[in-house]
Amino acid sequence: MPEPHLRAGDTDRAAVATVLGRHMAEGRLTVAEYDERVTRAYAARTFGDLAQLTADLPNAERPRTVEPVHHHPAGASACSPGYGWGPHRPVHGAWRSWQRTALIVVAIWAFTSIMATSFIYFWPIWVIGPWGAVLLAQTLTGGGRRRRSGHA
Repeated sequence: MPEPHLRAGDTDRAAVATVLGRHMAEGRLTVAEYDERVTRAYAARTFGDLAQLTADLPNAERPRTVEPVHHHPAGASACSPGYGWGPHRPVHGAWRSWQRTALIVVAIWAFTSIMATSFIYFWPIWVIGPWGAVLLAQTLTGGGRRRRSGHA
């Protein structure tokens, strides 16, 4: 953790709250102690204030500082590694969400068809079809981001 007199940010406070949550889950803190320390964490002004909250915990983890958010470099597209549409979500994550949802709705459809002893109307197409089409279009066109005039 940086020097104790330096001001802490929201991400630093949230990191300490996460560490405290892990210690509570492992039985090192009671719910009341956790609540009190999380309240103090979000009220902390300096790294020293935050360090006091985990100092008495065994193997007290020092929260990592959060890396700054980097904006997409010029010319990055949804097909570029690590980039996608939206502020921080790569395209492959959106496809994974689509795939999981598709599996769930198809499983529900299959179960109801088996229970009905005949194949019923394939309604999952209305869930996975349009969503998949939008994802495909965004993947192929670079995520639907428009370039500002004057930028390459």
